[in-house]
Amino acid sequence: MSKISFILPKKPGVFRYSAWDAVPVLLAVVHFLYLVSMFLVFTFLHVPLGLKIALMAVMGIVYSFSISWNINGISHNFIHNRYFNSAFLNRIFSLLESVDCCFSQIMYDYIHRRHHMGNSDKPKEGEDTIDWISIYRHGHEGHAENVWSFTFLSFFREDPKAAWREIKKLNDREAIWAIVEIASTALCMTGMAVLSWWSYSWSLAGVTHNYIWFFLPFWYFGHCLSYLNGYFEHFGGNPDVPIAWGVSSYSKLYNLVWFNNGFHAEHHFRPRAHWTRMKMLHDQIEQDQRRKGVRVIKPPHAFGFMDPDVCDEPLVPVKAKAADDAPTETDLVDETAKPV
Repeated sequence: MSKISFILPKKPGVFRYSAWDAVPVLLAVVHFLYLVSMFLVFTFLHVPLGLKIALMAVMGIVYSFSISWNINGISHNFIHNRYFNSAFLNRIFSLLESVDCCFSQIMYDYIHRRHHMGNSDKPKEGEDTIDWISIYRHGHEGHAENVWSFTFLSFFREDPKAAWREIKKLNDREAIWAIVEIASTALCMTGMAVLSWWSYSWSLAGVTHNYIWFFLPFWYFGHCLSYLNGYFEHFGGNPDVPIAWGVSSYSKLYNLVWFNNGFHAEHHFRPRAHWTRMKMLHDQIEQDQRRKGVRVIKPPHAFGFMDPDVCDEPLVPVKAKAADDAPTETDLVDETAKPV
């Protein structure tokens, strides 16, 4: 099988690879509008307190899930295949994604590149994992870390300074833009907090509440959901077999809403394959996947703990590294359309 079979060729026009990329772009704008609407409802909507609390709880939970949805769908696919031909539009979209998820897209880009370089690798004796978000990084005796500690602690283990230093080694300009993205998200959050305090605040049990104290827990929980999703994308995969690096879920609704993120074994096997081609890629390599023990779970990745056959052992244990058909480093992300 050709390594570039499912890498779409560049085409003229606004969108670099496919007009279907207009869908995630539009939904990224919707995500931003939802974030703004959540702030406006909290700050300016005057309704009975009980109704206000219930409404904000629902909106907060929806925002939490939308962070994981965006990171694992819209933002993720943008890393591997830039949406626009225009470097300027790619830059603006990167800023938009940073504000949507309140996390620098460039930082995510670098951390995710390392993820594909290591593919949730196990640490060698006395060494760290190549993949900074490997489920084995904080595990013991060759086993994956406990799902719940990974889910709720990974957020605090992130090291933006280390990521920024590595980005700077590779590209000074990208390092500057990473700071711009971080500053933009900080300005957005600070602006919402100040405007909420200045315009209107509401009290519960005599305590005055500012929007930022409502926002932060749901923001944190959203990133936890993203880690939970990522955990079961690799729990039970085989770090030694390229075609089995990831764990797939073929839930039709999940893949429709999450831009085919369920085809995760396929994605790690061919990272540059466009999200619209994942089912075709699966059909082409399905027999080889079965022979080499690709794990498939029934529920979406975020609910992988509910799968009756969930297990952290690969279906076909392989002790020796088997790197046949592994993607090369240049096959991981879209280098030709990197923002300037």
